[in-house]
Amino acid sequence: MKYVSILGSTGSIGTQTLDIAKENPDKIKIVGLSSNRNIDLLEQQISIFKPSMVAVMNEEKASELRKRIGNSTEVVSGIEGLCAVASLSEANIILTAVTGMIGLEPTLRAIERGKDIALANKETLVAGGHLVMAKAKEKGIKIYPVDSEHSAIFQCLMGNDRKDLHKIILTASGGPFRGYSLENLKDVTLEKALKHPNWSMGRKITIDSATLMNKGFEVIEAKWLFDLNKEQIEVVVHPQSIVHSLVEFKDHSTIAQMGYPDMKVPIQLALFYPNRIENSIESLNLAQIGTLTFEKPDINVFRCLGLSYESIKIGGSMPTVLNAANEIAVDAFLNRKIHFTEIPQILEKIMNEHNIIQNPDLDSVLEVDRWARAKASSKI
Repeated sequence: MKYVSILGSTGSIGTQTLDIAKENPDKIKIVGLSSNRNIDLLEQQISIFKPSMVAVMNEEKASELRKRIGNSTEVVSGIEGLCAVASLSEANIILTAVTGMIGLEPTLRAIERGKDIALANKETLVAGGHLVMAKAKEKGIKIYPVDSEHSAIFQCLMGNDRKDLHKIILTASGGPFRGYSLENLKDVTLEKALKHPNWSMGRKITIDSATLMNKGFEVIEAKWLFDLNKEQIEVVVHPQSIVHSLVEFKDHSTIAQMGYPDMKVPIQLALFYPNRIENSIESLNLAQIGTLTFEKPDINVFRCLGLSYESIKIGGSMPTVLNAANEIAVDAFLNRKIHFTEIPQILEKIMNEHNIIQNPDLDSVLEVDRWARAKASSKI
């Protein structure tokens, strides 16, 4: 039996994970849930799954939820509340699906308490990958990737000797603006940016997919998950989103993982590994699909992807700066304060102003995060 705490249970990954739990009541028990402020949905989830503890980041909303549900479930709040849900004694795996840097501290707390991690929060490894992977190694903890691309790499490496790996190839749909020029991007609206062609996701990650920052973050995440240098990580645009990623070995044999775009597959694998379980997802029909295409991403147009590679090259605290500045810039775009093309411009300015800290500890990471957010906010 898997005893699961979900950080971010009211978001896209969180709700899909709960769907899996509903379908497998003999295999999963939900012991902890969390939300930023969506207590209406969280209250419904509490009624169905009856967790022992839930966290609400917003204290006012947490207080309101306590009044609604009484003493049936403990309600905690803020970052300490999130850490408490991540380190529940009865949980044996924590699914981290919160958006942004907020996932770092709870993930580290969970690892410290001996919990395996199903990781759907890219920013945790982007901002603090060196801390998370070192702590996981120290504690003997498994980190199972939930991102479809990293899950694909994880699966392609099964049964193979890690030292035989030559490179990995991460696929990207290209987002809603594939093929656009810089001039075309000047006409992008918020409504257009929120219409991803293949995946149904939250608003922030949908914008990151439109700028290709999402893929850039996946490059950084892959570096930490699979212990790679940036030369070993290639990105190709694959508009059909059928090939989720590939691994090339030293003999130049290449293995790909394929399937229709459905996040329930990587979620299931992360929760039940090394076992696979049946589901109702449609079987892949290659004859019906007919054609799969691949192309090189244009990092001159989609500058965020190039900035991600640059942040790996520079190292130290730079990926933390990139992530923090991006969170501020994307939020500004979502609130119609800046134009789509200003997102990479803001990120590059903040990166250029940062004095690198090599091998930062958690306090330094958090301080750099605050600095970058303040600097990015001042540019808006």
